Amino acid sequence: MAKLVIVRHGQSQANRDNIFTGWTDVPLTEKGIEQGQMVGDELARMGIQFDDAHTSYMSRAIKTMNIILERIDQLYIPVYKTWRLNERHYGALSGLNKAKVKEEVGAEQLHRWRRGYSEVPPKLKQRQHERRYDRLGVKMPYSESLAMTQKRLLPYWEDQIAPRLMDGKNQLIVAHGSSLRALIKYLDQNDQIDQVEVPNGKPILYEFDPALNITKKTFITMDGEENGNS
Repeated sequence: MAKLVIVRHGQSQANRDNIFTGWTDVPLTEKGIEQGQMVGDELARMGIQFDDAHTSYMSRAIKTMNIILERIDQLYIPVYKTWRLNERHYGALSGLNKAKVKEEVGAEQLHRWRRGYSEVPPKLKQRQHERRYDRLGVKMPYSESLAMTQKRLLPYWEDQIAPRLMDGKNQLIVAHGSSLRALIKYLDQNDQIDQVEVPNGKPILYEFDPALNITKKTFITMDGEENGNS
């Protein structure tokens, strides 16, 4: 039986300041670093041995991954970085304060942009370019819905993560709120994804049988207790 742990990165400065980020790099706060340490300590207590780890191209996720692996003494395992696990691209909302956007467009519209599945935030007028993606031949989006995020994420799941789980190899994913919501929607077949929130530094454990059926889902708390089994 294989285990998959998914974790949203620790608090970033943009999380703290209530700013839309998307594909913009922002550093972790001290709290974010501490959250990564707490996740690592809890996973160490649980004794899960991972075979592989996966993260995005964003520094906040990469640094959280490194903190966790150091705390569980598993820095030696392979770590795979992919743009497909990036946060969704918030388009023209990137860099804006969420409270100010709410004042301008209203709570209902903001909720649809943030939590809806097919709603696309306002697009950038000009496509951004950055070496980390240009070198891959990947064009940065003008904006992304959660559905678009899921579409670019699933090939990586199907090609790189799912086969390893089917081989009985434990996997760790450290990514972002929206990319993990997209994965959760796929795994859980969740039709109410707008009600799902993935907090910073709160791991979720999935357990699979060899046919990749979910046998158990656990929300891991940081006090040594586990709850939310399904």
